[in-house]
Amino acid sequence: MVVKIAFFGFIALLFSIGMTAPSYAHTTVHVEQYAIEAGWGIEPPVVGIRNNLVLKITESGEKEGTYTGVTNVFKSTDATVMFGGATKRIDINSDPRPGYYFSPIIPTKTGSYMVELKGEIRGVPVDIKIPIEDVEPTAILDFPPTSGGGDTDIGALKQAIASLQQDVSKINSGETKVDSNGGQAYDFAIFGLSIAAAAIILAIISLVKRK
Repeated sequence: MVVKIAFFGFIALLFSIGMTAPSYAHTTVHVEQYAIEAGWGIEPPVVGIRNNLVLKITESGEKEGTYTGVTNVFKSTDATVMFGGATKRIDINSDPRPGYYFSPIIPTKTGSYMVELKGEIRGVPVDIKIPIEDVEPTAILDFPPTSGGGDTDIGALKQAIASLQQDVSKINSGETKVDSNGGQAYDFAIFGLSIAAAAIILAIISLVKRK
């Protein structure tokens, strides 16, 4: 039983440290002959850290498989960044490379963002919304890690707590016999329960802080 208690305590401690491995990629949409790519300049995008919304607008070149950058797009096209119901029109700067554009931004909330483009590109009407990578919490870059995450963590913690409660009940009811003659076995069992309980509490605190 003591081994079981220590095991659940160790599991709870593991859940207080989170590991995520998301993948990132820019999104490309096509408006007639134009390919419009949108994303973040720095990936993964992290809340509270300065970043750039980047755009690449190209059209097919004269030779098959080649493309050329489209310049001066935002003289006749407006760009808006969107998060939930919040929107903000943004100024777009031209990159030295033809067809590349960027706009500095500091994302203030985690979650999904979109870029909306309205106007025209050389006479072609443009009215599109492009989803870009989700902004992540700072935990993705924190070291040493300080938080875990997810419903899976919470479910596992609930199971660990339930098991711990059952073990305590068995000791109190006498169902589980602990030799207390010399005191060492009994003290070790109580110590194991304390370690497991403390580990679970720390894991719960970590999850609450992350929220």
